Amino acid sequence: MTTENTLNEAAKKTGQERKGKPAGAEQAAAAEKPERRPFTLAVDIGGTGIKAEKLDGAGKPITERTKIPTPKNATPKKVEKIIDELAAQHGNFDRVSVGFPGVIKNGQVYTAANLGKGWDEYPLQKELAKRLKKPVRMANDADVQGLGCISGRGVELVITLGTGVGSVIFVDGRRIHMEIGHHPFKKGKTYEDELGNRALGKKGKKKWAKLAMEAIGDFERTFNYDRLFIGGGNAKLLDGKLPPNVKIVSNMEGLLGGIKLWNAPGK
Repeated sequence: MTTENTLNEAAKKTGQERKGKPAGAEQAAAAEKPERRPFTLAVDIGGTGIKAEKLDGAGKPITERTKIPTPKNATPKKVEKIIDELAAQHGNFDRVSVGFPGVIKNGQVYTAANLGKGWDEYPLQKELAKRLKKPVRMANDADVQGLGCISGRGVELVITLGTGVGSVIFVDGRRIHMEIGHHPFKKGKTYEDELGNRALGKKGKKKWAKLAMEAIGDFERTFNYDRLFIGGGNAKLLDGKLPPNVKIVSNMEGLLGGIKLWNAPGK
């Protein structure tokens, strides 16, 4: 090795030692984005599928959404086992948010009409915290979806059209859960009877969509809302004929709203 090469190698080594990093470490460090914690595992329990995604501290997804079909007669143990499996797919996280298709009070389930048996007063929030060894917060799935899409100003109604019919109203961002789906709609039948998945299968898309538009008219007269957001897997069937203050939202809000469950008013 020539004297010039020796001096060059010595200079490189001295520079690396001065910075305290091996060659190439600076470039690698510059390419890495700083982690924004806490990480939240957002879980959405539905009548046909259970979905999960990991969100960073700003509520942005940092893993791809994963989904496992909801089993028939979805008992608490079956659902918990699926959530265990989904959690393992998303690596480390600091806390968990859960959207559930039923009435939730203080982390306990009181209704689960589209799942299975064994949910009456079941302490799902507590049980998941034990299984996952992380703090857990949960709310009705429509509530969580609403948290992901509302503006926080005025009266905002959120309806979900999927296996059943979910609902929540927000007043200046404060949420009040409702069970509109089980209220009378037409000829002694409830909104869920007429607009749930079973009704869609029996009536067909055209008749179902007509009834849904009629229901929207009922909601406007009842709540005098500023904005109505419609989510759920069947919301896409209402294209092209909605008033300007009515918006279709994607199921992603059901996961992204999970971050806001930790700081939203009105539990």
